[in-house]
Amino acid sequence: MKFADHLSKEHIQQFNQLRRIAVNINENPKNQEKLSRRDWEELMGKHRDTYKRVNGAIRRK
Repeated sequence: MKFADHLSKEHIQQFNQLRRIAVNINENPKNQEKLSRRDWEELMGKHRDTYKRVNGAIRRK
């Protein structure tokens, strides 16, 4: 059963209006954030500390 099957027509129309507004906000180039390559790598976790177990203790490499 779909999500829309549980809603009235009024609620479906309100939901579609909110969706259109959200899409328009995301498409606006002013709202898009420009991230550098370093920022992307940071978000993906490339520059995180690495840890190693030494004699039972966990040490940072």
